[in-house]
Amino acid sequence: MKEIVLITGANGFVAKRLSQILLPRFHVRYLSRSPKDEDEFHWDLKKQIIDIHALVGVDHIIHLAGADISEKRWTNDRKNEIISSRVQSARLLLKTLSQNKIYIKSFISASAVGYYGSNSDNSGFTEEALKGEGFLANVVDEWEKAADQFLLEKVAERVVKIRTGVILAKEKGALPKMTLPIKYGIGSPLGTGTQYLSWIHIDDICQIYQLVLERSDLQGVFNGVSPNPVTNKELTKEIARKIKRPILFPSIPSWILKIVFGEMSSVLLDNIKVSSQKIEKAGFQFQFSNIKEALENLLQ
Repeated sequence: MKEIVLITGANGFVAKRLSQILLPRFHVRYLSRSPKDEDEFHWDLKKQIIDIHALVGVDHIIHLAGADISEKRWTNDRKNEIISSRVQSARLLLKTLSQNKIYIKSFISASAVGYYGSNSDNSGFTEEALKGEGFLANVVDEWEKAADQFLLEKVAERVVKIRTGVILAKEKGALPKMTLPIKYGIGSPLGTGTQYLSWIHIDDICQIYQLVLERSDLQGVFNGVSPNPVTNKELTKEIARKIKRPILFPSIPSWILKIVFGEMSSVLLDNIKVSSQKIEKAGFQFQFSNIKEALENLLQ
């Protein structure tokens, strides 16, 4: 009999690709604000409700829900939404499971490399590094603490947190946004262009989730990033090369980005170089380990 996996953030591009990978071996359910299919169940964070039928018999939960950090300017209201969509949603799941005495084998939570803040020496963050400074680092810290409660309250046998880099996918996420201005001849590196970006191909991040789901001996924090981070300038040039467009303009100065995007400019300017050694030592093999292979696959 197939084990049951419940995925939150059902409408996200990661959830959709992940479900395709998991379906041959697992029965997959989804939590959605607007359920449409028989395996989709309603939940509402503001009203603090979850359709209990989503949780009955569940073996594992993969928590991917969270508002897009780069979609809107970081007003106070938007910051609260970014935090609550991750932290309060995890707490709602925990409360509902606990109240109904439902216990699961694993709670696997998305997390982010924003935990580390900006790295000036480019040595590469491992999972043991201390939390960095700034809004995103604080968000991730609260996010992971909410996940840890599943273990502390013995609702889950284990907890795994995947600190994910920038996910590159063909139709959603960062890559289409980066490709569009280059396609029309107005693309350029951001800031100095020397800041490192820790990225990962959509298929690799989904297969990391599959690995930690299937390996009951794995728990704690893992970085979900490619072994070969690139600078913003390198990525910009590689996209341009792949789609056969020139880079005609100089780098956009940091001060302009800060005026346009405000505090959210840290997403574009922070220098975050992250190590993938721990997940590789756990046996994971990357399908797309360098940026040329990844873009060849995604932009062909």
